[in-house]
Amino acid sequence: MLEFCEKTAGRGYRHFFYGGEPDVPERLADSLKRRFPTMEVCGTFSPPFRSLGPEEDQEIVTMISRAAPDVLWVGLGTPKQERWMHEHRDKLHVPVLVSVGAAFDLLSGRRNQAPRWMREHGLEWLFRLLQEPRRLWRRYLIDGTRFVVYLGLYSLRLKSFDAGREPDKLSTQSMPRAGSQGMRAE
Repeated sequence: MLEFCEKTAGRGYRHFFYGGEPDVPERLADSLKRRFPTMEVCGTFSPPFRSLGPEEDQEIVTMISRAAPDVLWVGLGTPKQERWMHEHRDKLHVPVLVSVGAAFDLLSGRRNQAPRWMREHGLEWLFRLLQEPRRLWRRYLIDGTRFVVYLGLYSLRLKSFDAGREPDKLSTQSMPRAGSQGMRAE
């Protein structure tokens, strides 16, 4: 997020920050504007921490559309932000939607970021787990492990994850399964 904002500051890209707790998107926008004075922020909004009714949801879509951002940064936390983006991708007329999770809290100064050496060695997850064990233990220890197992099964073609799509008959019928007799090197 920082690198994108740095490289595009002054180029006319309009940014909207959606998510975080009250005042966090505004603090994030202020922090980024101080860092990159030519950056254009066209809006911020912190939605309530509950399910939205259809009318509220439409008001938010209208507000974002009127702001006309080029980039909509979504910081609702995983997996809520990905689901929200999927549900709203056709309603919003925004060229780029980016889910950034904890970046809102980190870059607004609400939470501490892991030391550089931890980030550079892929250990930021451990730093965050130690800061918020009650909230993150399941995501990192259970869901993360499940993801690695599923990735392995998918890589070995032992399991397919075509959720929400109609299977491509050609690829599913003509693709031999791993370990089947019909496989040959080409």
